[in-house]
Amino acid sequence: MDDREHRAARREVLLLEYEVLKAEQKARIIARDHLMYATLAGLVSVLVVVLTADAPAGAVLLLPPVCLVLGWTYLANDQKISAAGRYLRDELAPRFAELTGTRPDEVLCWEWAHRSEPGRSVAKILQLAVDLIMFVVPTAVAVVLHWTAATPGRGLSLVAVAELAAAAVLAVRIVLAADFASEGRTP
Repeated sequence: MDDREHRAARREVLLLEYEVLKAEQKARIIARDHLMYATLAGLVSVLVVVLTADAPAGAVLLLPPVCLVLGWTYLANDQKISAAGRYLRDELAPRFAELTGTRPDEVLCWEWAHRSEPGRSVAKILQLAVDLIMFVVPTAVAVVLHWTAATPGRGLSLVAVAELAAAAVLAVRIVLAADFASEGRTP
């Protein structure tokens, strides 16, 4: 195999890797976005139970598991989506550039362009707020409602403390994962 054939084969492998990674990224974006709807459906379902006249004491503590489980899943997907983008920018683009004799910012341009759009920082702050409101705030509200109930009960209060601790950890992880960086086209 001569050098030209070798370069063509490497280019084909890189294109295949790009296509597979973009397909995974797309699937994870769809799954992540659907988790918002699933969380809303779960919250409404639990609220229907909680607001019935014969709801058991502590029923409001069913809200946190819904938010926490779906929130962790949302966060895991979001982190993989971001990791794929970083890999495309930092690893794959330079290899494509080497094969094509260009600069890394001249290939896979979208991977940089969307990160420098006007208003990106504001949109990322709003997304952070939505994520916290969707996955953390209902837990805090549920725990406060439980504790302000007539007699919260010791066992369920321990559950509430554990749920609140898990929500605090999730909140920290969501904030740490928020990517406010804007980038120009230069890697």
